[in-house]
Amino acid sequence: MNRLTTTAGTAMTGTVADPLGAMPPVGRFAPSPTGPLHFGSLVAAMGSFLQARRGNGRWLVRMEDIDPLREVPGAADGILRTLEAYGFEWDGEVVFQSRRRERYQAALARLQAAGLAYACGCSRRELTEVRQRLGLAPGVYPGTCRGRRGMPTNANGRYACRLLVADRVVGFTDLLQGEQRQAVAREVGDFVILRADGQYAYQLAVVVDDAAQGVTEVVRGSDLLDSTPRQLYLQEALGLPTPRYLHLPVVVNGDGEKLSKQTHARPLPLSDPLPSLWAAARFLGQEPPPSLAAGRVADFWRWALASWHPGKVAPRLTGSWAALPAARRGKAAAAP
Repeated sequence: MNRLTTTAGTAMTGTVADPLGAMPPVGRFAPSPTGPLHFGSLVAAMGSFLQARRGNGRWLVRMEDIDPLREVPGAADGILRTLEAYGFEWDGEVVFQSRRRERYQAALARLQAAGLAYACGCSRRELTEVRQRLGLAPGVYPGTCRGRRGMPTNANGRYACRLLVADRVVGFTDLLQGEQRQAVAREVGDFVILRADGQYAYQLAVVVDDAAQGVTEVVRGSDLLDSTPRQLYLQEALGLPTPRYLHLPVVVNGDGEKLSKQTHARPLPLSDPLPSLWAAARFLGQEPPPSLAAGRVADFWRWALASWHPGKVAPRLTGSWAALPAARRGKAAAAP
């Protein structure tokens, strides 16, 4: 059974006990359809796939399309075609978060009924001014609307919903990055679970969906390491299980920037996946034979599934594409 210690003022630590460990693993890859997959996406997909499959587990694909303003038409289909071209095989149907609003609404209603969520009408400008006046770090919510009576709204008559966060430390053990601790109330504050534009926040949606899909292994980039304590806090508040977490190094370009659409990362080539697959395995600390870079995709995955060892992944937050052997970078997708 999953346990979280939640006594006020003490550490709240997510632990996974024997029943979860005895279950076949369930992993997932959850891209946002904001553009094509790139080399950084491939590293995350490969790590999550191999970690789930090594225990004869299931691997799911979920589209995190809860932000329609950022979504690129056709990107979701392109992502699935790329995964297929690279030899990934997922279990079950692809889940789209945009079709699961009822689940998020039900979770929000539970939090509201328990007195754990409240309305916030603060604008970004107001929050920035208050933070500067109080000397708070950027992004920390100063509690402006906490305890207000009525329904506070912004100038447009809209409001967000925030989770009421107690003053305690949330801790967990990442399978790669080690012990993690965060004083959520002081370092983040009461965080948004429903945005003022009516869209459900990532933190709420991911917690609800991981539990609904029975996910036991969350393998993703280290850029989401800081979000994990908030997700553990929500899991505890909703009475949901806590998966195991493994945060992989994020791939960065020569300027130290995360590969992304914003940094002009090149899309993965569909016609020749093997050089990128080989390079991704090498980035993850594995030792693929050079012959696999020019063989068959099926042969690569046969080797990868038999050879995957998460202990070989370097426990770092980022890793540079430029550090890969130049001979193997040539035909693989990368940042300019």
